[in-house]
Amino acid sequence: MTDSKPDETVRTTIVAPQPSAGVVSPPDHRTERNRYRYRFDPVFRIRTNSRHTMEREEVIHARGHENVRAEHASTFEVTTDDYLTPAGDCILAIEADRAPADFDPDFVAACQNADATITVELETAGHVDSVTGRGDPALEFTNERSAVGRTSEYVDDRTMLLEADFAAEGFDRDLVGALTEGAEVTVTFRVE
Repeated sequence: MTDSKPDETVRTTIVAPQPSAGVVSPPDHRTERNRYRYRFDPVFRIRTNSRHTMEREEVIHARGHENVRAEHASTFEVTTDDYLTPAGDCILAIEADRAPADFDPDFVAACQNADATITVELETAGHVDSVTGRGDPALEFTNERSAVGRTSEYVDDRTMLLEADFAAEGFDRDLVGALTEGAEVTVTFRVE
């Protein structure tokens, strides 16, 4: 007769890591209002357009400011900052609920193709305008504050598209006027 032992059951407990005492998380750059929108909006979409090519998009919600001038000749910008000085003549909107670092990796990879066409559409107070540029393998999408479109080929961590059709000064003046009055704006980035 052999000694038999009951089957031993192994239990594994998964414990979430706890923050160390004294460790402080960095502040969230989004406001409470925007944090709610950021969490529940469908901000990344993939669809097929009329030419049957894959189109990806990212959406940012922001607002204008009394200091929006949109006079810069080579860039335009949307920022998560909650202020704007008169010197920021390329900035179209502030308090963005997202930044390039928040974008989906599939969207980023599509933009990093040199043949990619990237379109940025701004919609506010019944006004819509869009600008088109191109992607590039050097685009980083790592900035946590600002998204910048450029008419040049210069790339840094804020750059979203290169060789744009126009910069801040080329946007529809009625749209810019609405932004100067502080209107909410939806900024849609599309890549194909």
